[in-house]
Amino acid sequence: MNNSVQRLKRLQEIVATHQGSIDSACGENTVTVPAGHLIGLLTELRDDAGCRYEQLIDLCGVDYSTYGGQAAQHSACLRFAVVYHLLSVTHNQRLRVVANVPEEQPVVASVVNIWAAADWFEREAFDLFGILFEGHPDLRRILTDYGFIGHPFRKDFPLSGHVEMRFDEEKGRVVYEPVSIEPRVTVPRVIRRGHGRD
Repeated sequence: MNNSVQRLKRLQEIVATHQGSIDSACGENTVTVPAGHLIGLLTELRDDAGCRYEQLIDLCGVDYSTYGGQAAQHSACLRFAVVYHLLSVTHNQRLRVVANVPEEQPVVASVVNIWAAADWFEREAFDLFGILFEGHPDLRRILTDYGFIGHPFRKDFPLSGHVEMRFDEEKGRVVYEPVSIEPRVTVPRVIRRGHGRD
């Protein structure tokens, strides 16, 4: 049995112990795990000699609310997910780990204690999707303004936002006001030539 087959078998064993599932479509391994088993799984993936995923390459949030062009047919617990992209330098392997997060309480454990690189990635997912990372040492917005309302990467967030800001000369400070622009359609217009209107 060659090394890559042994490593895949070991990965499957670890994932099974944490009630997860693995999909190997298109030569890429994706592990889906319940949020409650995330820390145990990721710690084992980092420390196990057959895996050795030493590096967190990326962490991002996902909103599945309109997945497939319609409202999610899944239960509400599948609206949000946190996706972790891992790299094993030792074995030259990559792995994607997906943890589903309930919409009513979008909370998942922070992985900063496993990979310090998760710090700003988790702040970004919190800022843009509203996913909370329990145990994060400094969970606050990182890309939007201090007074920003809402989470702009959620699919139900309006394209023009809720408020706009400007500097008021009379008050000598920045003020927030309701959005004054008209909502616009984001579907491109198609202009066809050659129908007698050239």
